[in-house]
Amino acid sequence: MGLVSHEAINQLKALMDQVDEPLRRTFKNVHQGYIIETLERFLKAREGNVSKAHKMLIDSLQWRLQNGIDDILARPIIPTNFYRGVRDSQLIGLSGYTKEGLPVFAIGAGLSTFDKASVHYYVQSHIQINEYRDRVILPEATKRSGRYIGKCVKVLDMSGLKLSALNQIKLLTTISTVDDLNYPEKSITYYIVNVPYIFSACWKVVKPLLQERTKLKVRVLQGGGRDELLKIMDYSSLPHFCRRDGSGSVSRSWSWSGSGSGSGSVSSGCSDDDCYSLDHPFHQELYSYMKQQSGNLEPIAPSKQGSMHVEVPLGCPEDADFHRTLESELRKLRIPKSVSGSLEKVNCSD
Repeated sequence: MGLVSHEAINQLKALMDQVDEPLRRTFKNVHQGYIIETLERFLKAREGNVSKAHKMLIDSLQWRLQNGIDDILARPIIPTNFYRGVRDSQLIGLSGYTKEGLPVFAIGAGLSTFDKASVHYYVQSHIQINEYRDRVILPEATKRSGRYIGKCVKVLDMSGLKLSALNQIKLLTTISTVDDLNYPEKSITYYIVNVPYIFSACWKVVKPLLQERTKLKVRVLQGGGRDELLKIMDYSSLPHFCRRDGSGSVSRSWSWSGSGSGSGSVSSGCSDDDCYSLDHPFHQELYSYMKQQSGNLEPIAPSKQGSMHVEVPLGCPEDADFHRTLESELRKLRIPKSVSGSLEKVNCSD
């Protein structure tokens, strides 16, 4: 849907003004001082229906309280070498910013293997990046731009996409459900690049199942998408997999200049090209931030290795039907030819 009415926003705000103190506290971490914009996101996610948006938001806040989401950035995955394995198998990173100041997140959709840790670590890591985006990256982008920045751009690299890892559907559905119910309307556009034939087959199945507002956010680009992406971002902010010229080389990269507190800026000229890597400046900032927050958290027990077990809320029946249909159709595609590799479900429902 388009713009949400002022009347709907005011009605939802009046309902939220009545919530108790624990929900108020966690809501502050959600809205970061931008209450109206946050209410608008949840209303859009429920097609402007105030009652449904209210239930969605309350359920999300209760989920945050029940799972300690407010403190998740103080729970770094340790030891560092183990966390490196998570980063190497769950490919995501911040490559820069658009010309309008929106963060650009690069996602290795085709090459993520999710095979170095249990599902709990991958869910924890995903939520930590979401929270760092919302509490640190977006507020800093807002400050630099001088206007509210509440969404990001995602560039999904489909290199290596194959059908044989349908056993990852459960994990990817879990992550998708977390985003759908708790972080709605946080991405303005999904650019899909380096598309193999198998994606075209998958897309024909997926597209008719998506809501119209979701379809409008997805753009499938030719090749690495460099020319199209350069219309909205500078070269230094292009994800590394979009920078290849005719010879397949990569000639420039970007650097992250930060203070260790989460604030930073993007510039060109750094040799750290792979924004997925734990060695990349963005991930170094994120991990340092979490370790710093861990020191500020009142200790309950000695720090030890182990994941946070976050309960994943149940999606709506329509979402369950979507995922069942998707898995069924993809399995049909898999029948004619045996393939090997990995499949990353495109998470484009927010």
